[in-house]
Amino acid sequence: MDSRDLRVSDAEREHVGQLLQKAVGQGMLSLGEFTERMDTVLAAKTRADVNQVLIDLPGIQLRPEYVQQARVQNAPAQTPAPVPSSPAAGTMVIRGRMSNLSRKGRWEVPPALQIDTRMSTVVLDFTEAVMHTQVVHIQVNDYLGSVTLVVPAEATADINGIDPVASSTNSKVRSGAPFGPLHLVVTGKLHFSSLTVRYPLGTALREFLR
Repeated sequence: MDSRDLRVSDAEREHVGQLLQKAVGQGMLSLGEFTERMDTVLAAKTRADVNQVLIDLPGIQLRPEYVQQARVQNAPAQTPAPVPSSPAAGTMVIRGRMSNLSRKGRWEVPPALQIDTRMSTVVLDFTEAVMHTQVVHIQVNDYLGSVTLVVPAEATADINGIDPVASSTNSKVRSGAPFGPLHLVVTGKLHFSSLTVRYPLGTALREFLR
């Protein structure tokens, strides 16, 4: 099999993402170009797909066969990127690019949420929210951002369904079966991002002083 047709791994995607970040820091790429190229990297299936985003960056040595394949793929007639499937009915979609997004107070929470963000800060505060179900499913697709979920006291959360790529996850709330006012089931993928689930500030201190 031709080496350029080999399947690309998450470790290789992560390495290419780090190279693109360096290119942004050196002024070779704008944030918009970085976002477009990272979308290509995340959707890549073969090494040739990944290397096409590096072909015009100086100082990066690629094998000759990769260079030729990247030039062919960068020709004017390009295959459009796959269109993500539409969210299921009754699902709230929170989408942002280089933005600060928050939900707090008495906002209505459906049974399912989708977080689709790039280089954004997301804070969802469920402490005063109006829940229609005890269990809320949250699907995350985020890169180069942060997601914070603030839940009421006695709430529980399960974040075992998260697939982190060069990212961090931190749950400061109880896990296990639902027994309180809210149980979050968080799944999806993080790319160079962070996810935190916590109680409101001061909750741990109040529990200690009881």
